[in-house]
Amino acid sequence: MAEEHDASMMNNLYWWGIPTFFRAPNEGPEGADIALVGVPHSTGNGTTERDQHLGPRAVRNMSAVQRRVHGGFGIDPWTRKVVDVGDVPFPRANDNEHCIQQITDFYTKIDASGARPVSIGGDHSITGGIVQALGKGKIAGGEPISFLHLDAHTDVFTKVDHFLGAEKSAAHWGAYLADQGKVDPTRSMQIGLRGHPRTLDWLQPSYDYGYNVVTMADYRRRGAADVIAEAKEVLAGRPVYITFDLDCLDPSVAPAVSNIEPGVKGFDIDEAVALIHAARGLNIVGGDVVCMMPTKDSPNNITAMVGGAIMFEMISMIAENVPV
Repeated sequence: MAEEHDASMMNNLYWWGIPTFFRAPNEGPEGADIALVGVPHSTGNGTTERDQHLGPRAVRNMSAVQRRVHGGFGIDPWTRKVVDVGDVPFPRANDNEHCIQQITDFYTKIDASGARPVSIGGDHSITGGIVQALGKGKIAGGEPISFLHLDAHTDVFTKVDHFLGAEKSAAHWGAYLADQGKVDPTRSMQIGLRGHPRTLDWLQPSYDYGYNVVTMADYRRRGAADVIAEAKEVLAGRPVYITFDLDCLDPSVAPAVSNIEPGVKGFDIDEAVALIHAARGLNIVGGDVVCMMPTKDSPNNITAMVGGAIMFEMISMIAENVPV
């Protein structure tokens, strides 16, 4: 009994042992219900803010201290088989297009296994690589997926051919995935947009593709219940992929993000969690949390812990639909 107590105590210390997401075993996806994945990629957002590749390690470190049961759902998600499959390898880390293909190849194998991936990036270009594999894939039942996308930015910037050399960049995935037929924008939600526009028509590409757009101003005017009701209606009956850019949160909640957006209040954590719960009970094929900048985090690593908290919500929603 004493040895069990000691082991339990040690497992709560983030600075002890070999870091995996939530202390999940480091195994392949075969036979797993949920595959936790690190995607340490920074070259899809070709600014000087390149430290997003450190995000997976930061969340692995901090996740040891985070929740193991979901009180609100009344479940222990770890009674399902959840594994940490490691990181996508990037032998040409400064070649964005090669990296995006590496991501697609990695997730194609996960999709074939049937495990539903929950990932930590990495910049937001990783979503393009992931959904190139999942869209119309095995888990999605051959259908294009629907996005539940929380972000300060649209990432449907079709008016530029590339972002500082990256073509399948953090600014383009919302467009090219739709062009490929991997995503159905008309059955997808983009919520929380408040980015610093350079032109008054900055949202037009999202409208042109048919995305259901809820700006932060819309959210404040309409209220949470109305927006959540719309999301449930739009996503109903669809394979859903949740992509969560930490910059949708107010900087006071998550200060260490790559494209911080001051000037307009972002979501607090309860608002953001309530919004992703709009997908609860639906066919969630996977999810990601992106754009963390651990080198800019506060000394208590609050942004890494917030990233882990959002990851845990995704894990729990998927686990709810998996029979024990």
